[in-house]
Amino acid sequence: MVIPQDIPIDVVTDVISWVKDRHLVLDTPIVLAPHQTVADALALLPKRAHNAGVVVDEHHRPVGVVTDRDLTGVDRFTQLEAVMSKDLLLLDADIDPREAFNTLDTANRRYAPAVDKEGRLAGILTRKGALRATLYTPATDANGRLRIAAAVGINRDVAGKARQLLEAGVDTLVIDTAHGHQESMINAIKLVRDLDPRVPVVAGNVVSAEGVRDLIEAGADIVKVGVGPGAMCTTRMMTGVGRPQFSAVLECAAEARKHGKHVWADGGIRHPRDVAMALAAGASNVMIGSWFAGTYESPGDLQHDADGRPYKESFGMASARAVRHRTADESAYDRARKALFEEGISTSRMFLDPERPGVEDLIDSIVAGVRSACTYAGAATLEEFAEKAVVGVQSAAGYAEGKPLHASWN
Repeated sequence: MVIPQDIPIDVVTDVISWVKDRHLVLDTPIVLAPHQTVADALALLPKRAHNAGVVVDEHHRPVGVVTDRDLTGVDRFTQLEAVMSKDLLLLDADIDPREAFNTLDTANRRYAPAVDKEGRLAGILTRKGALRATLYTPATDANGRLRIAAAVGINRDVAGKARQLLEAGVDTLVIDTAHGHQESMINAIKLVRDLDPRVPVVAGNVVSAEGVRDLIEAGADIVKVGVGPGAMCTTRMMTGVGRPQFSAVLECAAEARKHGKHVWADGGIRHPRDVAMALAAGASNVMIGSWFAGTYESPGDLQHDADGRPYKESFGMASARAVRHRTADESAYDRARKALFEEGISTSRMFLDPERPGVEDLIDSIVAGVRSACTYAGAATLEEFAEKAVVGVQSAAGYAEGKPLHASWN
């Protein structure tokens, strides 16, 4: 995850500390008190795909759990102690994931709170979460804590903001702007390099080999590739500037390899195939935004359309809405002037996939697609996948032919 550049540094510091304190296996629970109401729980439960809240006492020990089923048809002012389920199965916070899965399966439980040695709530674990913990290895730092990146822009006090992020414990520093192949970006990279950061420095975005070369020569370890492919971006329609993402990644990755560096593919990911194609083109990482916006865990409140379909509202970081938030401290004239120009959507409905409504559900789908793509290419690693993948041109008819058919053509 990369924390955006517009977030106040005190908030960024708190988020980094919070992420570093997370358990590597347990889910972060929704914590509620017995005296809180059904309305409180209903507002919070959609923030987690497991859709459960843990009710704790004054010592932070679990005394009950609540789900939307417990709250259906109940007066919203009812206190949770009157409706919560008190039949608890408690897991040890340090339990082996496979053992946890078997315990939950034997007890026919979908989830259970996990507690530390003093009986205090440490997290919540679902059957799927326990299974995933046996399949995936989280990206951790030298101290075994989760990694997190944060971004800084190319204007104002670049060095000062970068120094604060480094002091906060960020694992990767991203120097971010929509048009990365410009002198301001080159100067920003040099300013950050002068700080002697002991973490990777990412810079972008660009879409050409020349842009990659210039940013690497300025000091970037990784170059972010992509102009206009994002779902919230209107750059290509507004300006005509941009390039098809696969072609851009293919050319930029080849240039980065000449210098012993890497590229990230940023934008245009709508299906697992898009991740596989970006990796086949040579990207070392793939950035996903809008696709993950349509999940329970994304920011924003869960809403429903006229047909009852759940969705989250999303907006582009260059939209008038984002600019309004970003310029809140500026004069009324400057805010009004900047609001005239936008290159992003101010509101978009990102519907939740009923089969994959959570972030980890989407990750399962992506990993399955990438792994299968590697087997088709006869590759055991992602590096080998990029080497063995055969690049060709596909027509619109060929693309349509490859799409699944959900109903008979008769």
